Amino acid sequence: MSCRERPGTRPQLYCGAPRSARIRGGLVSPGSTAYLTEKCEVQNRDVTGGNAVFARDAIEPGELIAVWTGRIVSTEELDELPLDIRRHTVQVEERLYLASHGPDEGPDFINHSCEPNAGLDGQVAIVALHRIQPGDEVTIDYAMCDGSPYDEFDCACGSACCRGRVTGEDWRNPTLWERYAGHFSPYLERRIRALKRRRFRRKRTLVAVGTEARENTA
Repeated sequence: MSCRERPGTRPQLYCGAPRSARIRGGLVSPGSTAYLTEKCEVQNRDVTGGNAVFARDAIEPGELIAVWTGRIVSTEELDELPLDIRRHTVQVEERLYLASHGPDEGPDFINHSCEPNAGLDGQVAIVALHRIQPGDEVTIDYAMCDGSPYDEFDCACGSACCRGRVTGEDWRNPTLWERYAGHFSPYLERRIRALKRRRFRRKRTLVAVGTEARENTA
């Protein structure tokens, strides 16, 4: 993730696509730093409505699909953003969010699914989890990046494992830890490791207490 300050009345962090992504082409527009592979395009979904990203060509596992870009804002600043920008944000750290430069950045239209075919690689890059066929919608699970309640909604993804509602607590689900191993945002990876350690210590304490109780009654 490449961040830099731009001059102005107030220092602000901006994040741009890695140089490797820019060289490959696929920038959304000449003035944009967001990246969307040329194998994908933004289309309107006929059934549910709204825009989405669809594959035009086959995408192989691990292949780079998109790189989000934007301005880093705090939780307080996020609440003050216009709705059309706020709805295209992603949490990248504790109390820090990446807000899109504008409402029409292609990667921002990658939607949620509880059974996604893409996932995070770091904070802002999106890669294929498995082979994506031409015509497939590209999706991620927002549990990979969202760790706060700023973007919660009823889910209608229609997958067999649909959770019914997407929340900022979904990352706590141990089933998802295994399913998305290596594809959580780094700050969530830290949370998950800490939670695993706490659970391990609690389990070890319970085992010790149980052992002591059995010895006392023997």
